[in-house]
Amino acid sequence: MKKYNIILLAAAVFSAFSCNKSSLEPKIYSSLTSQNAFLTKSDAIAAVNAVYARLKGPSVGDNFDYWTVRHFALTDLTTDVAHCSYTGDPGQLSNIQWNSANGLIGEDYRQIYKLVANANNAIYNISAMTTISAAQKSQFLAEMKFLRAIAYSDLTDSWGPVILNTEKDIANPNYTAKTSPSPVADVDALMIADLQNAITVLPVDYSKSDIYSTNDVGRATKGAATFLLAKIYLRQHQWQKAADLTKQVIDLNIYQLYPSYAGLFKEANTWCSENIFSVLSDANVNGTELLNHFGPLSHPYLTDRWQYYAVTWDFYHSYGDEDDRKKMFFTQYDGVDGLTHKEEPSPGATAPAGVLYMPDVATMKYADPNGANTYYDGHSVDILRYADVLLSRAEALNELGGPTAEAVALVNQVKARSHAKQLVASTLTQSTFRDALLQERGWELYYEGKRRADLKRFGKYDVVVNAYLKRTGQTQTVQLPRDEFFPYPLSQTQINPNLSNAGRQQ
Repeated sequence: MKKYNIILLAAAVFSAFSCNKSSLEPKIYSSLTSQNAFLTKSDAIAAVNAVYARLKGPSVGDNFDYWTVRHFALTDLTTDVAHCSYTGDPGQLSNIQWNSANGLIGEDYRQIYKLVANANNAIYNISAMTTISAAQKSQFLAEMKFLRAIAYSDLTDSWGPVILNTEKDIANPNYTAKTSPSPVADVDALMIADLQNAITVLPVDYSKSDIYSTNDVGRATKGAATFLLAKIYLRQHQWQKAADLTKQVIDLNIYQLYPSYAGLFKEANTWCSENIFSVLSDANVNGTELLNHFGPLSHPYLTDRWQYYAVTWDFYHSYGDEDDRKKMFFTQYDGVDGLTHKEEPSPGATAPAGVLYMPDVATMKYADPNGANTYYDGHSVDILRYADVLLSRAEALNELGGPTAEAVALVNQVKARSHAKQLVASTLTQSTFRDALLQERGWELYYEGKRRADLKRFGKYDVVVNAYLKRTGQTQTVQLPRDEFFPYPLSQTQINPNLSNAGRQQ
């Protein structure tokens, strides 16, 4: 069995000082400056690892930012699959009634730009280093550009035109500039160039790396850069490029579907052959709070959880009974509050004594009922995984030539893992296969940061979400083009009036 060194995405800053009765002024023993930083290979690796850390916080002890919880508020709560029964910021998003003062919108925006800033700083300073080899420099820069591309992909998915900052802004900073947002096409051009470079530099894996001392799973790889580039082309509807790139990922022959859907998300399964790029955690030294946010209320084993992020009963019932993925929910249990938690039998039904009708249902995706019952957990979050590659290639092939045998077989691979009902190619048209693909992506990838972008790419965000709201007796609030993008956070528009929310839900 191979031994892996899992990257712990954390960064720490240390300072030492002393004071005595005669003086309250600290004595500085060390100080990090632009003159004494970025001198060694270790310095460069520390800077690189600090950018990875931004995917989850990176404050140890409070890790629930960006890709380890809060990002899901924007990508899933605002759709037909996810639900939050709380009021305030998450409730606004769940009810599709957000505004520019929403704290979760503002926090996601801030955390993503922190990654961009750290990546730009690392790119700028590592580029100037003369104490590392050309190969080392190319590797570090490729990793940083890949991470920056993830950030800008998420920014443009959520806000469309955004402020485009690069390492060039580090050399001549203008901290008071009221910069106007760049068109999405300009941001895409940067990401495409960066990822094309990264594909030529990054290794398939790190098992034979002479730059890192061990097999550092969790770092950016050729497969990750290739698939992220494919997803950008999917968003642009450049179907042939997306089809070609997803085929390249498949042809690497290093990825495969994990045998079971439930097993893929178990806390003990931090890394496997389905992972292409993931945010990794260690419950002992760098845990996250996924279990807290996803775990069910008043559960007899997973105690003191919040159930901020649940799914709609409407979504739960869309699965076929034969589908293993339908077993991944806490549909009924006897709570520590003395009540039986279950679904209401009909809308508006009054619960009898001893029963609590749950407004939504908690998922086991990040709340393993057989895992450790700890405050900080070690669940990984898959940003890119192989099932998405198969579904993305099927999507591109369908747009190019309809439901070909290969395209249908790709979807059926994903279905087969969960024993879901197979698609029959002879019964499909391009339109019905497109609908089946969108539904399959929801079933497979809910709470993986994909749903809202998928609905928009398929041109179905308003149609699908308003239909869900109508089915559940709520106001059909989605209006396009107003709701295509989120409003820029109020705090940012107050600083920079060029971030205009005219035409957006405010």
